[in-house]
Amino acid sequence: MSIRQKVEVRGGAAVAVAAVLALALAGCGDSEKPKGSEKPAASQSQGSAPQKSTPAADGSAAPVEVIATTQGPSGIVLEINSAERDQDGYLTVNGRIKNTGSTAFGNTVPWRGDEKTASPASVAGATVVDNAGKKRYYVLRDTEGRCACTTGVVMIKAGESVPFFAQFPAPPTTTSEVVFGLPTFAAIPVKISG
Repeated sequence: MSIRQKVEVRGGAAVAVAAVLALALAGCGDSEKPKGSEKPAASQSQGSAPQKSTPAADGSAAPVEVIATTQGPSGIVLEINSAERDQDGYLTVNGRIKNTGSTAFGNTVPWRGDEKTASPASVAGATVVDNAGKKRYYVLRDTEGRCACTTGVVMIKAGESVPFFAQFPAPPTTTSEVVFGLPTFAAIPVKISG
């Protein structure tokens, strides 16, 4: 084989390798992200359900709808974004707790209710009341006693907003509104969707 043939073969091999690499890279679109960079769903990472938002015209996330608001101590505000009944017999309340004050807020212990061990720093003290059915519902628990709610809420910095969720047994489908309560906040009526 002459030198010219060797160069052509090596050049051809390089072109073939480059073509294979190009095809391999073309298969990795934006929709395929490496597993390590995926964020867990809110319900997995902090126990909170994902917030519904749609992109605004400029590409930023549109604000989440607020269906009820109540004041707590020291500039703490609780917003309810949704109260959804699902086909499995659960009612999930999603929202945000905002610190509108000028200092950090750390008095979150009352929010856990009577909870002492299984779900520390949680919103396990939340309840919903079905006034029509004259029944109060408490946050659901798993088989190990952990609440089906947000945990790990120890401190909320000034200006910070933290998402929360709490899941309850769903009232009958004839009930369209419940009263949501969390210790230290005024109870508020909330419309059920679903």
